[in-house]
Amino acid sequence: LQSEIAEYKQKIASMDMPEDVAEKLNKELSRLAKMPPMTPEGAVIRSYVDALVALPWGKFTEDNFDLQRAQEILDRDHYGLKKVKERILEYLAVRALTKSNRGPVLCLVGPPGVGKTSLASSIAEAISRKFTRISLGGVHDEGEIRGHRRTYIGSMPGRIIHGCLLYTSDA
Repeated sequence: LQSEIAEYKQKIASMDMPEDVAEKLNKELSRLAKMPPMTPEGAVIRSYVDALVALPWGKFTEDNFDLQRAQEILDRDHYGLKKVKERILEYLAVRALTKSNRGPVLCLVGPPGVGKTSLASSIAEAISRKFTRISLGGVHDEGEIRGHRRTYIGSMPGRIIHGCLLYTSDA
């Protein structure tokens, strides 16, 4: 158990995570060190620490707002949809000029099979971002989206964090 905790602490120290997150993780590891090895609470703490250590702290993609490239990718992947592609290019142009992540969010709406996911994938490729598809069909509880409270034994991260964890384990 002590070697496992030392390994966690070494990982935390080597990562570029915010100071308050590292402090919280170290506090959780101190709690883990004080409890018997096979307690259910220990498993909850381990899964919590594993999820936070697996996140890509401080690793960001560099956005590429080359509108000509974006136009070529959208035209290559999607026939027609002139107004939709124009609106996407307007959005990218504003993002390129403001150089800010704040502002409106693109919301693609429509029935199944019209190409919303395909458009989102093309936009991600155009600006050199990684793309993860997160399906929210069949979700009955908000806890599935944002994550369960850690008070539950089987608590899990939400779908968004889970998508990020799956993507980083593939790369």
